[in-house]
Amino acid sequence: MANTLAAAALAALLAGCASPEPRYYTLAQASGTGAAAAPQATPQGKPVWIEVAPVHVPERLNRAELVVGEDGSADGDSRLRRLELARWSAPLPDELRDALSQRLQAALDAQDTYRQGLSGVEPVYRITADVVRLDAAPGGRAGALINWTVRRLPDGKLASGQSRADLPAGSGVDGVVAAYRQILAGAADDIAGGVRALQP
Repeated sequence: MANTLAAAALAALLAGCASPEPRYYTLAQASGTGAAAAPQATPQGKPVWIEVAPVHVPERLNRAELVVGEDGSADGDSRLRRLELARWSAPLPDELRDALSQRLQAALDAQDTYRQGLSGVEPVYRITADVVRLDAAPGGRAGALINWTVRRLPDGKLASGQSRADLPAGSGVDGVVAAYRQILAGAADDIAGGVRALQP
């Protein structure tokens, strides 16, 4: 009996010492609501080919853990905290790239050639994005400033712009991630407009 009680006490002690598991988040849309599986023909009969590069982010955000402002604060840059148990499912530049690619493929009926080994397809619209600011406070505000360019290859014609956002962030990490998805949706719409402006 004493051995059983000791074993139960030891098991309870070990369970109490176990570290909580981190939770992983993605900026991609749920399966079935994202990118087109293959390029569709434009009204001119040509498919749309894009190449979305990894997104540049400030070093303070380039980490596995989510970085947010204090709960309910109006300015996510003022007091930052790193959430050890809330992590991106991939490095943030890749998360942003994949989410933008997914939305652009859906918006443009396009195919992303990045790392696909495709050659001989043209024109290709090479898309780069640079996150100047991306911050949010749970239960407060989420904001962003994203510079982007679209370069049509092979002739090099260029379109560029800025996407800005300032919107409410819901409570908790889920609210922050939802706000970031909304911000990326707006940026993808802006970038898609840049692609359309360069289409022959």
